Amino acid sequence: REIYLFCRVTGPSLSPFNAWVLSKSLETLDVRMERHCANALKVAETLESHPLISFVKYPYLPSHPQYAIAKKQMKAGGGVFCFEIKGGVEAGRKFLNALEMLSVTANLGDTRSICSHPASTTHSKLTEEERLAVGITPGLIRVSTGLEKVNDIIADILQALEKSV
Repeated sequence: REIYLFCRVTGPSLSPFNAWVLSKSLETLDVRMERHCANALKVAETLESHPLISFVKYPYLPSHPQYAIAKKQMKAGGGVFCFEIKGGVEAGRKFLNALEMLSVTANLGDTRSICSHPASTTHSKLTEEERLAVGITPGLIRVSTGLEKVNDIIADILQALEKSV
């Protein structure tokens, strides 16, 4: 009974192998996050002035509404940002289909860069009004930057943008 109560209070425990894998990945988390954040900032800065993009949202861009707060509270801007591609849902679909290196999935935080288009994937069952109420615009693209060379990430996004029009 005491073991049952202990497990019920503390939750399930990891297998020894899973605990080892987790501990190994935590050893390099700081270095990986530095690269995620540096890559995200560079890509966001590059895309901010692109003519096919309406806006870029990333807390470490001076154009972000909470930039000053982010600089005070955060060590770096994080590895995820989003941008609005001009042309709406169809442009978003074309953009995703044109990506060659970046993965297309709804997951975030991988070592590989990932893009998603919520309006045609994760939030496609919502009405447009419901999507807009939660900030999902028709051409919104979410990017979770990985650890690849930043110029390769930028090149893939730029070539996909050109094919989205």
